[in-house]
This record gives sequence, C-alpha cells and structure tokens, in this order.
Amino acid sequence: MFIQTESGENPHILKFLPGREVYPAGPLAFASEQDAGASPLAMRLFGVDAVTAVDLGADYVAITKAETADWLHMKPAVLGAIMDHFVAGLPVMRETGTGSEEGALPLDESDPVVAEIKELIETRIKPAAAQSGGDIILRGYLDNVVYLEFQGSSFKLMGGIENMLRHYVPEVAGVADWRDALPKPGLDTPEGRAVQELLDSKINPSVAGHGGHISLIDIEGARAYIRMEGGCQGCGMANVTLKEGVEVEIQKIVPTIREVLDVTDHAGGTNPYFQS
Repeated sequence: MFIQTESGENPHILKFLPGREVYPAGPLAFASEQDAGASPLAMRLFGVDAVTAVDLGADYVAITKAETADWLHMKPAVLGAIMDHFVAGLPVMRETGTGSEEGALPLDESDPVVAEIKELIETRIKPAAAQSGGDIILRGYLDNVVYLEFQGSSFKLMGGIENMLRHYVPEVAGVADWRDALPKPGLDTPEGRAVQELLDSKINPSVAGHGGHISLIDIEGARAYIRMEGGCQGCGMANVTLKEGVEVEIQKIVPTIREVLDVTDHAGGTNPYFQS
C-alpha cells in the first residue's frame, strides 16, 4: 500500500493519500476523539500522539497536529495507523444504527467475566504497558479467548498478560491479537497456507530467539502483508529482516508473490520504520 503525502499553506495540516477511496460522501471533519465515535479510522488516528483533528475526504485523510509537534516524528505513526485500518478491512464509517463496526468482536459488557477482565486491564495491565510506552485495549471476548489491541511496544507483554488473566479469571483460556480474529480471505488459499507454514516452521522459530514474532495478515494477489511483533517491532533491522530475509524466503516457496509489505506500527520502537 503506497501512501503519498501532500502539504498545503497551513504547516500544521498534512494530507495523506492512500491511493484508494476513503469517504466519497465527504469531506467530514472530526475536531476531537469524542466526535469520532462513528469512524473507526478517525478513532485510530486520534490514538496517535499530537493529532488534534481528522478530516476525511473522497480520497484523502487530512491530519491536523499540535503546534508543538513535529511531522518528522508523527508521520510514521499516522502512516501505520492508516495502513493498519485498511489492511484489517474495517469500514471508514460505521453504518448508521448498527452500533458496531464491520469485523467487530463480541464484548458483552453485562458479563461478569468481562467485567473482571476489564478491571484487571485497567488497574494492572495498562499501567505495566504504559511503562514501556505502549497501551492495551480490550477488543473482544469470544469462546474464552480475550482479544486485545496491542499498541506501541506492548505486544511483548502478551505472555505475561495471558498468565495474569488466566490466574485471576479461570474462565479465560487464552489471549490473542484482535486483528488475528478478523476475516482474512487471502489466508485460505494455497499461497496463504504455504506462507503460513513457512512462518510457523522456519521464520518464527528463528526470530523467537530475539523475542520476536511475524504474523501473516493477508494475501492480496501478488502482495503478502505481514506484521512484526515483540522484539521485531521498532527494531532498527526491520527493513533488512523484511527485504533480505522474510521476502526472499516467501518468494522461494510462492514465486507469484512479488511484494511483501510490513503493516507494523514500528513507532513504538527506537527506530520507526514503515513499508509503504
């Protein structure tokens, strides 16, 4: 996914052009996170530090930043948020009256188990994630699995979070990244299964020694989308790992894949990198 940027007269506003339809009925402006509840894309963007306003147009996303912020540091995070949104297949706007977004996971607020999970996340897990510059968001609870959104460097805490939740809430069987529960049609293909087998048998055992993990997000035609997690997130060698390692190995077993794109939010690391 190639995202271009376009600046205008106001140095605090930058347009991001994802090369696809954004919101044909626009423009639509959101002045705060509280106003953006109907737009999963805008909500995700307000999660980026120093974003003060989001405008959605037919083919663009315009971001207004705080005057003290620097685009040099903000652009990677905004690019990652836009890429994550579109690769996950989520809608730009929720349908009126549905109360939930496409691909949303069930979360019964009246369930006492969910209440216990939420309390643990708020009182114990979020503070731990914040210490490492990350955040944890509860996205769903289905078939005794807790689905979380890992922001910044918080993915490396997954094992500890699972152990804590299973200890205090016996009903919990496991913890997973919420994006892994969303429909991914490209994975249920010969190419998708071959790449997944490669990751499971060869690549992930190798990167696990550095505390890393690589997930296959989807396959669309000649493109494979991956996400780097744990020790791989924010790593200064992410580009080398992708281009000289992962991409080469994938193309060996699936020659039809011409490009491997990284949709990781590397902004949580020390050397942010985004594959556009």
